[in-house]
Amino acid sequence: KETLQNLLTELQTAQTAVDTSVADSAKALSPMASGVLAAAHSVIIVPGYGMALAQAQHLVKQMADQLEANGAEVKFAIHPVAGRMPGHMNVLLAEADVPYEQLYEMEAVNDEFKNVDAVVVIGANDVLNPAARDAVDTPIYGMPILNVDEAKEVIICNFDLKPGYAGVNNPLYERKEGVHIKLGDAKETLQELLKELQNIQRNKSI
Repeated sequence: KETLQNLLTELQTAQTAVDTSVADSAKALSPMASGVLAAAHSVIIVPGYGMALAQAQHLVKQMADQLEANGAEVKFAIHPVAGRMPGHMNVLLAEADVPYEQLYEMEAVNDEFKNVDAVVVIGANDVLNPAARDAVDTPIYGMPILNVDEAKEVIICNFDLKPGYAGVNNPLYERKEGVHIKLGDAKETLQELLKELQNIQRNKSI
């Protein structure tokens, strides 16, 4: 019994170390996120339940406006099960006055991820988890996902690195190249990102 308990403790410690390592390296990369967005000519924003929890839709709209002011084309990729009810993301974005023409259903936008300059994920996890393609013994196996992992540059604004509602780890968090993670409340994260974008644009104008 003690041996089993020791083994479980060691496994939990090892997993914590891995999670901490991923989080630390992601945070170290995060200052690059604003630079990536400032240079982007095309951006896809992927909203999720975390945006709803933080009530961050108005800041998302402000960020989209700033990106467009920088000359970028902005689209929103809407997964049919994002949020806690059908159409949840559409309702929130409409409330923030995001034009309906900028909202794209998964089937209409999925082929564009591999060519877009940057993707911004806001509080979404399961709906873009690549494990859905090959993790056979998981609840999300076979679920259609947004092909965010095909993008060259991905900025993830999530509260933490824990698995989503389905309880499946997201391998995208461990990708070394082109993934920039900003952890914390989505509203605070977006305020920081927006401020950085505005500063970059201001410095360009000087």
